[in-house]
Amino acid sequence: MNKKRIGIFIALVVAAFMGIQAQGAKSLRINEILVVNEENFQDDYGLHSAWVEIFNTSFASVNIGGCYLTDDLNNPTKYSIPKGDVLTLIKPRQHLLFWADAKPSRGTFHLNFKLDPNKANTIALFDSNGKDLIDSVTIPAGQVADQSWARVEDGSTEWVQKGGNNSSYVTPSTNNMTLDKNDKIEKFKEHDASGIGMALTAMSVVFSGLLILFLAFKFVGNTAVKMGKRNAMKVHGITDKAEAKEQKFGQRAGEEFAAISMAMHEYFEDVHDFEDMIITINKVKRTYSPWSSKIYTLRETPRK
Repeated sequence: MNKKRIGIFIALVVAAFMGIQAQGAKSLRINEILVVNEENFQDDYGLHSAWVEIFNTSFASVNIGGCYLTDDLNNPTKYSIPKGDVLTLIKPRQHLLFWADAKPSRGTFHLNFKLDPNKANTIALFDSNGKDLIDSVTIPAGQVADQSWARVEDGSTEWVQKGGNNSSYVTPSTNNMTLDKNDKIEKFKEHDASGIGMALTAMSVVFSGLLILFLAFKFVGNTAVKMGKRNAMKVHGITDKAEAKEQKFGQRAGEEFAAISMAMHEYFEDVHDFEDMIITINKVKRTYSPWSSKIYTLRETPRK
């Protein structure tokens, strides 16, 4: 019976893991493709080949190993991305580059097909079962050399041609849209060039936080005092608050708090008047011998 339960538990864990992995693969997107590579990014062999960029849109790592890349929708399992390669794990919001050079023997990231610059190319990414389409894109024919077909932003739905000018450049293995400046900071500088607004904002935040802390500690202290008074009334069987106020239940003099504080200090700091060390006094015996006495070494003054 126990073995049966253990088997069911393992099966559920494996199924859950496979479901999580499949769901994670759904977050992958074909992000950028360069068909004609003359002077662009080089592969690990120093060659210029067409490449396909995959982007992980989720905020969790996804392993693309076991999925399929193809340029033919009728053959969804054309290139099987090998499993077991640690580099197939795509970190959150990161990219992975595959080379369409028809030389899979060169490594995991070299596909077994090429892209034809004279016609429209379709690139598709299929799940590990080879049936579920994760993402696909068709690159128009007549691609210009060293210009890519890419999403406007990573994972977005709009595609554009990139690399035609200095403001739109090819971005392999990095974000499709890079910001050279922060618009919010620029606007803040425009409206507050001297920084007075920033200083006032920072000071107001700090003092607001201190005020909130003061009110919180005051509330906690008052609540503790009230609970102390209530407990003292219960101990002495007093229910009338006026009588308890006259007898000052739950209140302590300053001397009592001082004594308690000193006692706690001596206890925790190990302050006391007793010494732990042991002093041992041993009697030293010195043997006396006339031969070693200095009085016999003195000479008498000669008589005149």
